[in-house]
Amino acid sequence: MPSTTNTPAAYDAVIVGGGPAGLSAALILGRCRRRVLVCDLGKPRNFASHALHGFLSRDGIDPAELLRVGREQLEPYGVEMILREVTDAARVPDGFRVTLGDGRVIAARRLLLASGVVDRLPQFEGAAEMYGRSLFHCPYCDGWESRDMPLAAYGPGREAYGLALGLKTWSQDVVLCTGGKSRLVARDRARLRRLGIPVREEAIVRLEGEDGRLRRVVFAAGEPLDRGAMFFKTGQHQRSPLAQRLGCDFNSRGTVRTNRFEGGGVPGLYVAGDASEDVQLVVVAAAEGAKAGFAMNKGLQKEDLALAELGRREAAGGRRKRTGSRATRGSETAAVLRGQRVREPSDQQERGGRGTPRPTRSGIGNRKEQNAEDE
Repeated sequence: MPSTTNTPAAYDAVIVGGGPAGLSAALILGRCRRRVLVCDLGKPRNFASHALHGFLSRDGIDPAELLRVGREQLEPYGVEMILREVTDAARVPDGFRVTLGDGRVIAARRLLLASGVVDRLPQFEGAAEMYGRSLFHCPYCDGWESRDMPLAAYGPGREAYGLALGLKTWSQDVVLCTGGKSRLVARDRARLRRLGIPVREEAIVRLEGEDGRLRRVVFAAGEPLDRGAMFFKTGQHQRSPLAQRLGCDFNSRGTVRTNRFEGGGVPGLYVAGDASEDVQLVVVAAAEGAKAGFAMNKGLQKEDLALAELGRREAAGGRRKRTGSRATRGSETAAVLRGQRVREPSDQQERGGRGTPRPTRSGIGNRKEQNAEDE
């Protein structure tokens, strides 16, 4: 049902980020006849990747081609897309006011943050040239292509300890490089020895190779290490500061805590894709976007229906008795727009009454879960 408010927001939904999560949400919302604006900077996290993997029916596709097809498939539904940064966003009674990089202010009833994260690349020579070819951050994305090669797991302190263990799935020749003194305890070192994973704690000076293909790791001291690929764990940060400004909660990885429908703990706000706390894979990001689009439309439907009913009651009351408080009617409308009269079906209701409601996630209070249910 299209919007029926007396003073509709310019958009039913503004989506910050035009990657798999944002485009997937836009597709769901567009097919629900919602007016949607997608704002993107054209700087995807996997800009250096030549192929994405683990996406059923799209395994091996060029990431840029996936986005091109995704944008093309939005066209029949009237979804608007602009290459523009969103510099600010604020919660208001009827939704959000979103400020664009060119100074324009856009009104939106719902807001989805799907702007992703930025990986912190290692700061030694050769890293930028080899990123996406033989230097990777995700073994689930690029481990198969590096199978049976001699691999390096890089991360300062103890960061890459778990990464080194995990890489044994793809190769039996794994070396942990910490780039300086590690924080490995005796138990860690003993396990690494049992699994045949040597540790190099010298500072890394540079990566050497040809055409982006790693051949050896050169240290400040000691012998170079011949390797075919390196996987790193050096941290990441949110691409956009909007989640923090809007009051979202973050986990220890710096991603946003969300509920099962990607609610961000603020009424009307959703976070999907790598910026949220789930598994960081393209196929998961697309699924999260679809879930967020579904939840956003459910909330919008309830607002539209509640306002339509309120309008009918006012019209009927006006015919019977053309008196009453305009201020009271205005407060009722504002209450509906704030979502005070809108409740999302519980998890159990969504499943047709089967099973038990999903428990509250650790770290998200009942208030924030309720906010998401109100959508």
